[in-house]
Amino acid sequence: MSNHKRLHPITAISNFLNELKQLIVPFLISFFIGRGDNKEGFWDYTPQIIMTLIIVYVLISGIVKWLRFTYRLEEGELRIEYGLFVKKKRYIPFERIQSLDYSEGILHRPFGLVRVKIETAGNSLKEAEAELTAIKKKDAEEIQKIITGAKKTPEKLKEVTEEFSSAKIIYRITNREMFIMASTSGGAGAVFSALIAFSTQLDEIIPYKKIFNELGHIIQSGAFIVSLLVFISLLLVWLFSIIVTLLKYNGFTTKFADNNLIITRGLLEKRQTTIPLHRIQAIRITENPLRQLWGYATVYIESAGGSVTDAESMNVILLPMVKKNRINNLISDIFSDYQLDVPLKKAPKRAKNRYIIREICKILPISVIVPILFWPFGLLGVLLLLPMVLFGILRYRAAGWNIEGKQFVMKYRGFLKHTIYIRKNRIQSLGIRESWLQRKRNLASIVSTVKSSGAGKTSKVRHLDAKDVETIYLWFKN
Repeated sequence: MSNHKRLHPITAISNFLNELKQLIVPFLISFFIGRGDNKEGFWDYTPQIIMTLIIVYVLISGIVKWLRFTYRLEEGELRIEYGLFVKKKRYIPFERIQSLDYSEGILHRPFGLVRVKIETAGNSLKEAEAELTAIKKKDAEEIQKIITGAKKTPEKLKEVTEEFSSAKIIYRITNREMFIMASTSGGAGAVFSALIAFSTQLDEIIPYKKIFNELGHIIQSGAFIVSLLVFISLLLVWLFSIIVTLLKYNGFTTKFADNNLIITRGLLEKRQTTIPLHRIQAIRITENPLRQLWGYATVYIESAGGSVTDAESMNVILLPMVKKNRINNLISDIFSDYQLDVPLKKAPKRAKNRYIIREICKILPISVIVPILFWPFGLLGVLLLLPMVLFGILRYRAAGWNIEGKQFVMKYRGFLKHTIYIRKNRIQSLGIRESWLQRKRNLASIVSTVKSSGAGKTSKVRHLDAKDVETIYLWFKN
């Protein structure tokens, strides 16, 4: 593949749509500005004309970018030339390429195309090292074969090819697991946030005053109708979040071949991510309170490399929905140097009040101000302290740690409960935090950082026994 090759022409459309997506809100606003019937001159149409010219420019620039983008494999390097006005060159040695990640969007599938993201050692914090937006599947496979072949002997390459073709399936999500995952996800909150953010950009288009007046009439008609409307709205948002989750994680499969984890998922957009084992820095087991009722957990891996702006690369899901008692059996063969079934040493009893007081302080201002402003019914605000006390107790019970040989385990709870398994040689830094209140109680907090997606991933367990924290620090130091 030493000849210059272009991406598929669909790239021009993809470039155009990606840029256009950023202009949707400004375009709608400009379209509705001055939409009255009293337009008399050319200047009254200025906003619409400007937006039309911008769209034409974006379309032309998308075509030019496609025409000027070429790639080739030559002299042990992936060589890319690109640029709209200034031609740029990027040469990536095969030795630096850690993995090729594939995805198939709606535009790709009808033409048998894939998007290829090239991840390298020492990757940029902002983006992937390089990306081939749309190439034929056979070309992607050929690139993978050439790059792999450059790193292996012919005999080893044959073994690797055979291993990839018969990769061992570690996990495949079932329909039941996928439905429980979708039903208990936090997607509804994200949908609400997106709707609020979008609505604030359209205050000149949407007649909010009229809507609020209508809502006032509805509220006057009775509490039942209001409650019914709220319930229906919440139900629709919840159902929408379920659909989004089902589309995103449909067919989620984790495979293992040649010391690589291969993760595939997605219905509308199929994605394949390859993660070499040597890039894995830690294993994290996360438990959602709702999923805990069914005994389910989610397993993440902290992987060095990837992009800080890409949330997917910062939180790589290995097992999205799995019974907690199955985790060790599923991954013990791959992560043989990790021990998941280990007893944890808990935080001392004297730390319990510290957890409770910390949570109470978060809600205390509201619990004091509400009764003052809305006396006497505002006294009900004091009841908000009860769930915070309960949450403090749950955080206290979750806190724990363990050292097993070269492995360090940390357990703590926010809204979710996290258990982190880290090998000693993967810890970038280990710190001790001790306030004067903790010092009086002979308590301290431990903070660890591992490399993850170009940035550090920090975990913290609060209010452990000071002697235990010192033991952990000495273990890391020696």
